[in-house]
Amino acid sequence: MMKRGLNSRSVSMLQAVAGCLLVVALANGQTAPQEKPQMAEEVFKNIQVLRGLTVDQFMGTMGFIAAALSMNCSECHHTGSAAEYAEDTPRKQTARKMILMVNALNKSNFGGQREVTCYSCHRSDARPKITPSLAEQYGTPPPDDPNEVEISGTPAAGAPSADQVLNKYIQALGGAQRLASVTSFAGKGTYEGFDTEGDKFPVEVYARAPNERTTIVHLRAGDNIRTCDGRNAWNTSAGTLLPIPVFSLSGGDLEGAKMDAGLSFPGQIKQLLKDWRTGFPSTTIDDKDVDVVQGSSPDNTPVKFYFDKKSGLLLRQVRYTDTALGLNPTQIDYDDYRDVSGVKMPFRLTTTWTDGRSTIVFSELRANVSIDAAKFSKPAGNTPQKP
Repeated sequence: MMKRGLNSRSVSMLQAVAGCLLVVALANGQTAPQEKPQMAEEVFKNIQVLRGLTVDQFMGTMGFIAAALSMNCSECHHTGSAAEYAEDTPRKQTARKMILMVNALNKSNFGGQREVTCYSCHRSDARPKITPSLAEQYGTPPPDDPNEVEISGTPAAGAPSADQVLNKYIQALGGAQRLASVTSFAGKGTYEGFDTEGDKFPVEVYARAPNERTTIVHLRAGDNIRTCDGRNAWNTSAGTLLPIPVFSLSGGDLEGAKMDAGLSFPGQIKQLLKDWRTGFPSTTIDDKDVDVVQGSSPDNTPVKFYFDKKSGLLLRQVRYTDTALGLNPTQIDYDDYRDVSGVKMPFRLTTTWTDGRSTIVFSELRANVSIDAAKFSKPAGNTPQKP
């Protein structure tokens, strides 16, 4: 969580990216060719250092800076309009210098490998500390973060294999045969996030196996639509200051979206990733002992899954998206499993990332419904705010 809350205007440039964590797709050969994403310098003005990034990569990099310093948009940008965002401020000028400094450190000392980032020194503080804290040194250490467990040396003895954990998960959901019988679903419920200022708004979710999903959030400013057709993924910009009505996902954001699409139909979880492994140290989530299983996405990014040892159900997924400055973590928590046509499905999804947290709570989920193919087409988007 941020130390300072994000208000609706100061985070509006990041809002569209938030929605992309709810967009999912799994590529197949029956969809349109992958769309070429727009570049940041084609959309935004006054881009000087972070050139050559797609729009979603650029926004992800902004999120990394915000998380590393625990600051929000308005503390570096003028947030009155889209045009004012582009104006220089002292902090923007300092940020450019810091980016060049970090890049030079890694190039000169680590052969160009990323060993130092903004977070290395800032640690979620606007000003890096230079004096040791005795309170931290002798105080009670904070609890271990389960997201950070790693295999150090020899894997933990007696750990179940990845196949055993994943098979238990599939069985806990209802078994492979029942999972395969669900080929689509539609859900309705509420959405609440940093972009709603604590209010809840209606949400609709449509998914069709193996690789299509659309989420529609009915915000005050209009419908924020997130769509994947199996190869491409898009997000509209309702309620934001983004100067374009819709943008496509690319790179790690797109890979993460494809993986989440597969998890919408979890019978195929083993095929979603490669190089599965277990043997992580013991850890807990909400006082529940978990089995940690890690796989690698097609772009070789590690993804961790946390399964309840007792029930076998998936409690959490943690993955990372590479940005120009460092890795952005995304955490998705699954809760309130209920029976839907003989299959257990989570009715509560909480997504936490560098810019905030959002929660979808379903009031109903219906399996094997007919869904118009147009639901998974590129959305038209909303009229962007004029500068």
